[in-house]
Amino acid sequence: MKRNGFLLVLTLMGTTALFGPTPSDSQDVTTDSCETDGQTANLDFTLKNMHGADVALSDHLGKVILLDFWATWCAPCRIEIPGFIEMVDNYRERGFSVLGVSIDDTPDALQFYAEEMHMNYPVLIGDGRDDIKDAYGPLIGFPTSFIIARDGTICHQHTGFAPKEQFIQEIEALL
Repeated sequence: MKRNGFLLVLTLMGTTALFGPTPSDSQDVTTDSCETDGQTANLDFTLKNMHGADVALSDHLGKVILLDFWATWCAPCRIEIPGFIEMVDNYRERGFSVLGVSIDDTPDALQFYAEEMHMNYPVLIGDGRDDIKDAYGPLIGFPTSFIIARDGTICHQHTGFAPKEQFIQEIEALL
């Protein structure tokens, strides 16, 4: 019962985020294209992907990274994913990666969901990985996404739904 209540609260938080980001929803960091205080992302994590293979986040250093914490039950997450797929298609050759960290889904559920959504980027298992959640948290709503520059600087953070155009603008500025 506690878990269902917690999921309801998170779903409601995510649903209210559907109406667009407010200034407090987007926290931004600083290099030329960053709007934060220059916090460095902790990429010293290796997570299993939905097929059981190890994926080291540090292998993506040197690329512009969209690190997305999400869940299959999250309606705003489902709305953002097609935009992420499109961005991977458009920017992969320019050094862009999306890493999707599922916060509480099983590998079987993720495989089904990723196939249904045609996800073309690594889908990683975050269930039971409080270390990475704590490193980027507190994660108070979903989705929570971080735009990380090639040098590892966190440039933008979005909690709740953010429009694809906002992500594109922030990513293009870093590419």
